[in-house]
Amino acid sequence: MSEEPGGAAYRIEDLAHRSGATVRTIRAYQDRGLLPRPERRGRANVYANAHLARLRQIADLLDRGYTLASIKELLEAWDAGRGLGGVLGLVAEVDGPWTDEEAARMSRAELNERFGGRQDDAAVADAVELGVLEPVPGDEDSFLVPSPQELSAAAELHKAGVPLSAISSHLRELRGQVEHIASRFLEFTTEHVFARYLGEHPPSDTEAAEAASLVRRLRPLAQQTVDAELARAMRTFATRHLRQHLANEEPPEQREKLRTVEMPAETMRSVESLVGAEHAAEFVTAATERELRARTLDRLATNHSKHGIVDEIP
Repeated sequence: MSEEPGGAAYRIEDLAHRSGATVRTIRAYQDRGLLPRPERRGRANVYANAHLARLRQIADLLDRGYTLASIKELLEAWDAGRGLGGVLGLVAEVDGPWTDEEAARMSRAELNERFGGRQDDAAVADAVELGVLEPVPGDEDSFLVPSPQELSAAAELHKAGVPLSAISSHLRELRGQVEHIASRFLEFTTEHVFARYLGEHPPSDTEAAEAASLVRRLRPLAQQTVDAELARAMRTFATRHLRQHLANEEPPEQREKLRTVEMPAETMRSVESLVGAEHAAEFVTAATERELRARTLDRLATNHSKHGIVDEIP
């Protein structure tokens, strides 16, 4: 972990701020041999970019479920130059982009133009907080847009009349739900696919290469599944929503035609086994109509009987 001459130099507080680790954690890593000691310059301890990179490596491996003991073993092998090409390939595969979309840069003027031509500092602050926009260091008039598609969707919603505050609120709610889906997909694939690679010790080159290949193959599955299920759900709920809206607008006789009734699954299976799936709906309709007619006749007969006008039967 040597640092190039003229490289960055950090105090321990600066290193903690940049890495996300606490000062106490950094010192603990040094005591356990996970992090090299800083360079002594006069009366100060100075850390370099290599220390920052090592802290990020440790954080990544902890996120993947490795213990500190196994991380130390891995890093020692790494520093010794032993065969860790597979592990490095796996880390690179997981850390790489999970979308083909490329980030774009946008000026504040372009951003204002996309959203109605006026500046809305509160909306921009919301977008930065959500990560939809990222400030460009040293350039207050520019932003990095990690997902131009997401920004375009927001612009279209705003153009259609949705307030920017409502778009931000909706994105926060949506993000929580999507993060839950991502977490469940990772739990699912870890349990059934990757558990064999996540033992106490780092995987071998061969195992890590196999795992990296699996990541490449499975990477698009989550999005494909969510896309398909979202399309199915949107079709179902949009149709139901339209029917409900029309049912509120149409006259009573038309409203009756739009109503739907859910049948128990067991009942429908019995009907399908009796008349066939293609005739099940027709059978249920006919049976319902017959029951209604029978009840109507019973009601009429009862009413006539109460009024004493039923003919005697010889």
